[in-house]
Amino acid sequence: MSAGLQGIRLAVIGGDEREIYLISELLNQGAYIVGVGFENAPPITGMTLAPSLEEAVGQVDALIFPMFGTDERGVVKAKYSDSSIVLSKKVLESISTHVPLIIGFARPALKSIAENLGIQLVETISLNELAILNSIPSAEGAIQMAMEATKITIHGSQSFVIGLGRCGWTLSRMLQGIGAHVTGVARKPSDLARAAEMGLQAVHFADLEDEIGHAEIIFNTVPQPILNRIMLEKVARDAVIVDLASIPGGTDFEYAQMLGIKALLAPGLPGIVAPRTAGRILAQVYPQLILRHLATMNTTCKVEV
Repeated sequence: MSAGLQGIRLAVIGGDEREIYLISELLNQGAYIVGVGFENAPPITGMTLAPSLEEAVGQVDALIFPMFGTDERGVVKAKYSDSSIVLSKKVLESISTHVPLIIGFARPALKSIAENLGIQLVETISLNELAILNSIPSAEGAIQMAMEATKITIHGSQSFVIGLGRCGWTLSRMLQGIGAHVTGVARKPSDLARAAEMGLQAVHFADLEDEIGHAEIIFNTVPQPILNRIMLEKVARDAVIVDLASIPGGTDFEYAQMLGIKALLAPGLPGIVAPRTAGRILAQVYPQLILRHLATMNTTCKVEV
């Protein structure tokens, strides 16, 4: 057992199956775990259940919320609980400024309140070390969805990857490995150059409207309205769209349906297709993140004293 988190008290609040694996890994690293929203989960030896979020806040050194964060009302999705868990302003006001609040995606309202209260809000969805590792199950899951939705093989298909970011590159490489003819769509000259070097067909966003009609499978990773009505009019009616961008995605799904184009929204794929791997990825990244923030706070406290 690694003792990297020995003596550190962590609250894991809500989530899905990946949190089950995350908790087990954190326990193996010596952490004391308080779970909120796991009363219906399989028993985890070593985890203490808290009856509410309010109860847990005062017991721990750091708070860990799910990758998908909360909804607009502050409700935390909890697969293993029948009770509502709400990250309300009252709860936020009870969080010590020395306790980091770690969350995948933080809504603007949460960021604003946390800033006003002096809470250490750590948004992890944009961390390179996490996003790159998460791109692996995301890409595998997106390809799986495409396989199930199309009447053709990935091998030999005209597959477009819109957005060559951390997920886009991984997805392009996997598609290429299966034998797809991959077109990478990007804006930066450096990304277009890298796409060409990799053997992809490189297309600038400005030229996408002219080229997208060739696509049989379209993977969108850009959380902007890229596949709008104008663009969808150019898409072949038997093409399949898999949109990996954050909700609401980058596709006009209603208009795609009107046109008879099959369009699938696929956010949060790591926790769906590979929860064990996704949990282990979090357990690989979060301990050092927690230790860095706690060390920073300890240094700040000493300076203030």
